[in-house]
Amino acid sequence: MKTVALALAFLLVNFLSQAQAQNADGADITVTIDNVLNDNGKVMVSLHTTDTFMKGPGVQNLESTIENGKVTLTFENVAPGTYAIMALHDENANNRMDYQSNGMPKESYGMSGNEMSFGPPNFVDAKFEVAAEDLEFNIRF
Repeated sequence: MKTVALALAFLLVNFLSQAQAQNADGADITVTIDNVLNDNGKVMVSLHTTDTFMKGPGVQNLESTIENGKVTLTFENVAPGTYAIMALHDENANNRMDYQSNGMPKESYGMSGNEMSFGPPNFVDAKFEVAAEDLEFNIRF
């Protein structure tokens, strides 16, 4: 019985180590935003696929306090594929975008591709490909 338990333990450890090794194969994506209007609140950044874009949380979500109008965040171990990044200056730290009565955003936002057309952001303008190499983006609000 001890031999079976020991064999199962080794099998489990082997499985977990392989899963971690596969996860470590992803790329890191560093996002810098250096034109935040003030240091109030926080900046929230999310990494999206076409299935999650504008539909809720991303596949990875990060947030950071702001220092001197600048933040830098890194998504780690991102699997190869097509993604987009959305960023929000949550000035009042209520974890959502606030809108004026006419529907216009009260808080600054941006996305990969830095497309700032009128209307809601779309995945096509913000998308990019992730392969094995690390990426860096500078997003403007």
